[in-house]
Amino acid sequence: MHLRGTVLPDGGRDLYVDDAGLVSASPVPGADAVDAPFILPGLVDAHCHVGIATGGSAATLEECEEQAVTERGAGALLLRDCGSPTDTTALRGRPDLPEIIRAARHLARPKRYIPGLAIDLDDPALLPDAVAAQAAAGDGWVKLVGDWIDRGVGDLAPLWPDDVLEAAIDAAHAAGARVTAHVFGTDALPGLIEAGIDCIEHGTGLTDELIAEMASRGTALVPTLINIDNFPDIAAGASRYPVYAEHMRDLHRTVRDTVGKALDAGVPVFAGTDAGGGIRHGRIAEEVEALHRAGHPDAVGAACWAARVWLGRPLLDPGAPADLVVYREDPRVDPAILRDPALVLLGGRAY
Repeated sequence: MHLRGTVLPDGGRDLYVDDAGLVSASPVPGADAVDAPFILPGLVDAHCHVGIATGGSAATLEECEEQAVTERGAGALLLRDCGSPTDTTALRGRPDLPEIIRAARHLARPKRYIPGLAIDLDDPALLPDAVAAQAAAGDGWVKLVGDWIDRGVGDLAPLWPDDVLEAAIDAAHAAGARVTAHVFGTDALPGLIEAGIDCIEHGTGLTDELIAEMASRGTALVPTLINIDNFPDIAAGASRYPVYAEHMRDLHRTVRDTVGKALDAGVPVFAGTDAGGGIRHGRIAEEVEALHRAGHPDAVGAACWAARVWLGRPLLDPGAPADLVVYREDPRVDPAILRDPALVLLGGRAY
């Protein structure tokens, strides 16, 4: 195939795909010519859950496949699964499905996360061994639940002591894995960041000082803005815990300012939807639009070329799989263009 158009992000002209479904370093004789005004590496949803069904239960493998197909239709061809109760390794290597980078199971404490999704540790001292096990089970990432509502105090509270976090993150790094954590509030963040965590999910409770520390360490942030829009509904259903409910409303009110400050400080910010459970799959374009409104200077890159480099996956270099999306207009001008792919190629095959 000969795709005639502009290849982003470098602005090169035209792209050839060979019979093996790889990007060719040179023109391919007899290739079918296709008008492809703007050609992007496959989009990345850097925080989703292939394996959590609508309503928050474990998905069947058939449902997981449907979720992945939905993402493919939206042009999201690389998915960082941030914790799933369903083992989706059977989908690994499927040429018709996006690549799923699995973080295996969430790690939490009893009654401190959504029931049935996480591995619950009765003793926090078990965390380092549990992290090592999940590093072996996943694809280079481990997911911690950093904070959640503690009904005893009626508000968000950390799950892990600082010394345990340091040992756990060291264990993951020794196994060649990176660690990320779900964090809504503020109190859990200092221990996680000081322990050397690689990424923070949501991060609505970040302060100026914590943002500066993340920037100095290169700690990434995936804010999942379209998920944060659900905070008022969460608060409305938490009337038994008024302090927690007001805290969630406040975090929602300030999140875009928080993300803007992180961007200004130089924190690497990537696009993730938190799809799975209460959020349908295939919404990466909406998350890019939300990041753009929050001031991200490269919102498309946050769900494409920059995210691929961060996750150690190729762009459209010669010899790389022809995993790409074509658009009729330049999405850097208006991210809403991402909602309407003209063509999706996965391994050189058109969808």
